[in-house]
Amino acid sequence: MGNPVTSTGSANIISSATSPISLRVIPRDQHTISRKDISPNALRVLYRLRDAGFAGYLVGGAVRDLLVNGHPKDFDVATDATPEQVKQLFRNCRLIGRRFRLAHVVFGREIIEVATFRANSDDGSGDREMENGMLVRDNIYGSVEDDAVRRDFTCNALYYAIEDFSVRDYVGGFEDVQARLMKLIGDPEQRYREDPVRMLRAIRLAAKLGFQIEEHTAAPIPRLASLLNEAAPARLFEEVLKLFLSGHGVASFEGLERFGLLQVLFPESAAALRSNRSGALRRMLIEGLANTDIRVANDEPVSPAFLFALLLWPAFCRAQATLQKQGVAIEEAQRRAADRVTLHQLSTVALPRRFSLPMQEIWLLQARFGSRQRKRVFRTLTHPRFRAAFDFLILRQVASSEHEADVAFWREAQLQNGRELESTLDAMHAQEHDEGEEGGAPRRRRRRRRRAPAAGE
Repeated sequence: MGNPVTSTGSANIISSATSPISLRVIPRDQHTISRKDISPNALRVLYRLRDAGFAGYLVGGAVRDLLVNGHPKDFDVATDATPEQVKQLFRNCRLIGRRFRLAHVVFGREIIEVATFRANSDDGSGDREMENGMLVRDNIYGSVEDDAVRRDFTCNALYYAIEDFSVRDYVGGFEDVQARLMKLIGDPEQRYREDPVRMLRAIRLAAKLGFQIEEHTAAPIPRLASLLNEAAPARLFEEVLKLFLSGHGVASFEGLERFGLLQVLFPESAAALRSNRSGALRRMLIEGLANTDIRVANDEPVSPAFLFALLLWPAFCRAQATLQKQGVAIEEAQRRAADRVTLHQLSTVALPRRFSLPMQEIWLLQARFGSRQRKRVFRTLTHPRFRAAFDFLILRQVASSEHEADVAFWREAQLQNGRELESTLDAMHAQEHDEGEEGGAPRRRRRRRRRAPAAGE
């Protein structure tokens, strides 16, 4: 068994040799998995498969997480029964998928995913398809040994057997879990070319588990990062949500930066971060991701719109500054920058309109926070995105201290009723008027202009 490795919380590299493929059975008294920690519905599926004469194992992330004292959100099952045979056993079953044919056994809100063992080679039936080196269809069934070899990481190729409560390990995954090591099965470059999203999975799982990425698994990632451009934008959107809304967003971001994947997923934001010499934009982004991690840990709601407003804010600031240098008025520059950044990002990550529109509103509301005009203040307070935009304003203080006065005003404004707020605004306007008279004739009151973002932003 490998020696434990101290984790830094991000995707680090250590060297390790590839483990030989051979079955190792870890009996119940040598691992920490207990049936009381397994979903009762998953146990029902396993027992019914066994009683019907089929092999059935709890597999993948559930076994891995249980071994590291985690709490799996999903419990997946692998079996030698075909999807059609599984459907015959469970009336509450539906079959899904073209690329991977799967059975979903539905118990209210919980779904137990049941996958048939898949082979690692093409049998000529046409159920395995490759396009440009990428696997687009794989429904060739095989043995449990075949199934283990074709999985992505060794820590995900562990099988919990219900008949004797043992863990079956075919690729050295048990030792890698004990060593907290993320290692690909097979040739890393070939596996990444088959499915480039595996690079994102390596970063995400290393961040989630506090694992380190094995040297040979990590080495090809910077060189092959551009392959992500061949992945479906809709699929990358789902992967981004998993990266940043699962409670380990900061570590995931640092991993993406380190291995050159951030500039592929968010090219304009990555460029803006590189050109921001003060580092203010990055500090703000890290702070926002850390706050999101805290909300996830506390079971509080998180918003994809707010997440993308944060991730693309550097790109928005840079685009707006470029337009203003070209002589575009500030309000028009803001609108055009929001549209431009959103449109460019869609070619990589398919951000749905139900999230892109609120994201833009969060950005555009930032300009209103400098106004103290009565009607404008009340309209801003009643805007449906006000709360999210105000939270974003608070976050901007990390990048620039000039927002402190605005934060203080709008925090107090939310606590006041209509009359109290009117009195506050009247007092502010009166003070401005008095200050204008100190030097002689009253100054002509000018309409307050919207303030451009601070230089660091």
